[in-house]
This record gives sequence, C-alpha cells and structure tokens, in this order.
Amino acid sequence: MTRDPSTPGAGRRAPSQSLALAAMMFAVAMTFIDQTIVSIAAPDIVSELGLSASGMQWVINAYLLALAAFFALGGRLADLWGPRRVVVVGTLVFVVSSVLCGCVPSGDYALTWLIVFRAVQGLGAALLFPAALAVVVAVFPVERRGRALALFFGLTGALTAVGPLLGGWLTAWTWRAIFWVNVPVAIAALVLTALAGIPDRRREESLDVKGALLIVAGMGLSVLGFQQSAAWGWDNAATWVCIAGGLAILYAFCRYELRTRHPLVNLAVFRDRAFTVDALVLFFAMLAFVPLFFFASVYAQVSLSASPNQAALYLLYFFAGFAIASQWGGRILDKRGARPALRIGCALGAVGFALWAGKLTDLSMHDQWPYAALAGAGIGFVLAPASTDAVNRSIDSSYGEVTGITQTVRNYAASVGLAVYGTMLTHSMTDRVEETLSTRGVPPDARRSMARDVTEAITGNADTRTPTGDGPAQSAMRDAMSAIRLDFAEANQWVFYGMAVALAIGYFCALRHPGGRAEDVNGRAAETASPPKSPSRPVTGAPGDGS
Repeated sequence: MTRDPSTPGAGRRAPSQSLALAAMMFAVAMTFIDQTIVSIAAPDIVSELGLSASGMQWVINAYLLALAAFFALGGRLADLWGPRRVVVVGTLVFVVSSVLCGCVPSGDYALTWLIVFRAVQGLGAALLFPAALAVVVAVFPVERRGRALALFFGLTGALTAVGPLLGGWLTAWTWRAIFWVNVPVAIAALVLTALAGIPDRRREESLDVKGALLIVAGMGLSVLGFQQSAAWGWDNAATWVCIAGGLAILYAFCRYELRTRHPLVNLAVFRDRAFTVDALVLFFAMLAFVPLFFFASVYAQVSLSASPNQAALYLLYFFAGFAIASQWGGRILDKRGARPALRIGCALGAVGFALWAGKLTDLSMHDQWPYAALAGAGIGFVLAPASTDAVNRSIDSSYGEVTGITQTVRNYAASVGLAVYGTMLTHSMTDRVEETLSTRGVPPDARRSMARDVTEAITGNADTRTPTGDGPAQSAMRDAMSAIRLDFAEANQWVFYGMAVALAIGYFCALRHPGGRAEDVNGRAAETASPPKSPSRPVTGAPGDGS
C-alpha cells in the first residue's frame, strides 16, 4: 500500500501546509510576473541601451523560449532529484540572473548580455514551476489537495496582471528595478521553504539527456527561423532551414520519446482525446495571450503617446474581462466540464480581438475598453479550465510530467506568437512608413532604408526618437511623425487580427473535445504521488468536480 506523501515518517515533523503553499506561491510569482513586466519597460530599455525593436523582442522572447524548452526537463528533475531541492535551485538561478539583467552595462554587449541572462531566467523558471506544483501535491493530503491546486493554478493567471502594473510603477523610478524586485520575493520564498519542512521524494530512474537536447534544439531552431524572418525575409533559405529543421528535430524528439524507457515527456497522455484538445486550445490561446502584453503596451506608448503607467492601465481593460471570466469559467468546469468553457472562451476571444483590431486606428484609449475586456474574457474562459482539465485527465503520469507538457505547449506558443507577430508588424509598418514618406516627397532611393530605420526606431520608443538634422529627408520625417503613429496603429491591426484568427482556430479545436468532467483530482493525486506504472488507457469523462 502506498503511503500518502503528506504523512510524516518516523522522527520527521509534518510539513506546514500553509507555509509550503505560501512558499511555492512566492516562488512562482516571480516567474509569471516576469512574463509581462518587461513589456511595459521595453521603451525605456530600448532608449537607454540603444537596442533595436527586433533586439528587444528577443530579450522578451529569450525568457519564453528557455521556459518552453526546459520546462519538461524541470518537471523530470523534480521527480528525480526531489521537488524541494529543485525549487531551491530554480529560485537561486532565477534571482541571480534577475540581478544580472538589472546590472546590464551600456554599450555593444548590452543586447547579448540581456538575451543571455533572460534565457537563464527562463531556465530558472522552468525548474521552479513544475517542482513547486509537485511540492503542493506532496504536502497536502488527498482531501485538501484539490482546493490547494485550484488556488495554485488560479494565482498564476492573476499574477500576469500584476506585471504591467508593477512594471509601470517601477519604470517611473528605473527600468532596472523590474529585475531587482525579484530579490525580496526570492528571499521570502527561500525562507518560507526552509521553515515549511517540506519532504523530498526521489525516483531511482535515469534522466533522458538525449530527449532534453532534442527538445531544446528543436524549439530554439524553429523559433529562430520565425523570429529572423523579418530580417532575413521569407524568400531566404536560412529562414526555412531553421523552421523546417527545428520542426524536424521536434518530430524526431517525439519518435524518440515513444521508444525510450524513461522519457523526458510521457507522450502516452496524448492518447486521451480530451487532453490533446486541451493542449491544442492552450497552444492557440497562448499565441495571443503573452504576445498581447508586448504589442499592446508598445502600441499604447507609440500610437497613443501613453506613459508606461498609462500603458499598464490600458492593459487593465483586458484583465478586467480576464479576471471575471476566469471565475466564471472555473464554475463551468466544476459543473459541466471543460468543453463549454473552451468553446465560449475561444468564440469570445476571436470576436473580441477582431473588434479591438478595428478600433486601434481611432487612437483613443477609452473607446477600446469594451473590446479589450471582451478579448480578455475570452482568454479567461480558456486558460484555467483547459490547464486544469488537462492535468485532471493525466491518470498515469505525475503532476510534474503533465504540467511539463502543458506548460511547454503554452510557452512554445507564446514564443512562436511573439516571433510571427513581430515579423508581421515589421513588414506592415515598413510598407506603411514608406508610403507615408512617399507622399512627403522623400526620394525613392532613400525611402526604403529610411522606412526600415523608422520602424526600428519608433517601435517601443514613442516620442523619444524623433529625427534630427536639417536635410529634406529628416525634415520630412519630423513632419510625418503624427502620420507614422497612425501607420503603427494600422500595422498593429494585422497583429490583433492574427490573434483573432488564432482563437478562431482554437474554437474549431474545442469542438472536438469529448466533453464530460475528468476523474476527481483528489482521488487521482494519491495514485500519482507514487512512481507511475506503465501507461494504461486514460479515463475520460469520469465524474468529478474538476477543481
């Protein structure tokens, strides 16, 4: 008979459940705030360090890409080394890299410095989150585990809203503070972890090093192709070599994982159609969710001439709808399962983003709030129900393994979304600025290069980079700045329409969800606390509360 992991052994005090839950919430707080906080500070970072717009996108994307690439590894290490130990290691990696991001020197190496340590931040977050989830499962008894997990998952969505607000406030002092703020949070997490007396359970299994290398290479190469398509062009062979090569490596990774005895990712969970649909819906929802923070905040500061604080308030319209719908979606999940929430959310999100895109050229922040709230409500209906339903249906895998899969899907989608939308924005903005300069008499031989320079300069910089000089080209550009802000709004329309399309595809995926509620998470958690047995056929549609 398997002993519940929350039961203390002989001579060992029982872990403090409240302290352990608080410690894990402090730990994951850093990782989710950092997904959105940098977007608000992007204009100040670009201006002070002299970065390009595409370079700044890589600063944001490096975190998400590392998070996606290493998340499965983090979940597996939590099983092999013990979740408490991995939480501590992940927290230390995260906070040290955060401090180094805030200490970036000005000069030629600024961009490289930021990208490298943002990627290390992502690695720390990838270690942290699945291990923190495993700690919550380990310290709570079966009868209280569902409520604790619901609180844990619910917090992650709410914390993404804190990022823009905190970023706007800290940026008013210095943008470097958005990284340094992680220090007191990390200290609180480490102290609470030490006081909670959290036990560690390890599995005597081998680490799938080859699988880890394959997934990191596949994700990195494919996102590199999407990201660099703006600079290289879609007709460049290097773009397609990276994209096709990365996808081929990911395919090889899947084939390898199905054959290995102790895989990094247990792909057997995809035999459950509901789990597969949950993962697909999460993928298309995340194509819009995380990229929105960057593109909406930059749009507000460029086209609306908003300050960082005002841009944060602009995003609050989205989060108002998100917060309300998240609660409603949770109730729907409890009573009727995930399928209704996923369908409603994807439909609302597609309509909301499409209507929001149509209002961007009005250049009025307050006129856009109903559509921003509608888009936020759509995402709110989707994220928590899809994530929770996916975990509840993973009968034969540990929480660390399954969370590794769903979070890998989510963060890879966010990375691809940032890369693809960034490419769309760059191309559309360059074409529109070139037309604007043409109407103001800029010579044809100078228009294209100037349009590219303007696109790089204005994205994320609002009013801080107006052209200087007395030449006719510089004068024409200064006169055209108001028109260029409208050009930027029109270019962003394509980004927002792209997000609407992503949610529409998610809706058609949601139609394939078999419905029903997953087996009660509390009863299943007792089984997954022990090392998983060989996969059996997943159970779908079993009655349960879907917490």
